[in-house]
Amino acid sequence: MRDFLGELLFGGACYVCRGRARGILCDACRAELPRLEGALCPRCALPSPGAALCGRCLAEPPAYDATVAPLAYDFPADALVHALKFRGELSLAPFLARILKEGLSAEERIDLVIPVPLAPARLRSRGYNQALEIARHLPGELDFAACVRERDATPQMELPWAARRRNVRGAFACRRALGGACVAVVDDVMTTGATVDEMARALKRAGAARVVNWVVARTLPPA
Repeated sequence: MRDFLGELLFGGACYVCRGRARGILCDACRAELPRLEGALCPRCALPSPGAALCGRCLAEPPAYDATVAPLAYDFPADALVHALKFRGELSLAPFLARILKEGLSAEERIDLVIPVPLAPARLRSRGYNQALEIARHLPGELDFAACVRERDATPQMELPWAARRRNVRGAFACRRALGGACVAVVDDVMTTGATVDEMARALKRAGAARVVNWVVARTLPPA
């Protein structure tokens, strides 16, 4: 069924290379997806010797407790995420969610799934929230209204890494009590982690016991 829908939506052509495909991607482009593998920090999903907590997470522990990210934010994953986020290709959301779901642990308890919210003005402008579109296809109880973004800010991608934490400080508020809940926060890309860190702070102020990031792609820091 999934292959049939991909052929129906994209005319049997791979979304990336336009070659013949039975679904969203042809076999070659699917094989080129930049899987985030190897020894990774369990908290922020960046490379770390022995898969131990990295030095940054030890020195400045983030409010979130773990991160699941199946892909590195590199071609062709970046092209797919960009098309969903900025070009309204909502049919890519279930495909990206399926990739994300492959990395989830069946043993981990998750009580609530919350997508990173957009500011109202940006939501009106874009017409949809890409994080919510991905979250619709993930397991768990979805609550897209539990957390709100109270103010707009300069898009994180337009700022240097050091300025991103200041840019989102105090941006989120939680509208429901989360006493002891384990929460999964869904987003398309995690770069510095400033956005999900600030959101985790809001969720823990509301009583969440554990916050795990579920992101499609992780940006690796510059060398």
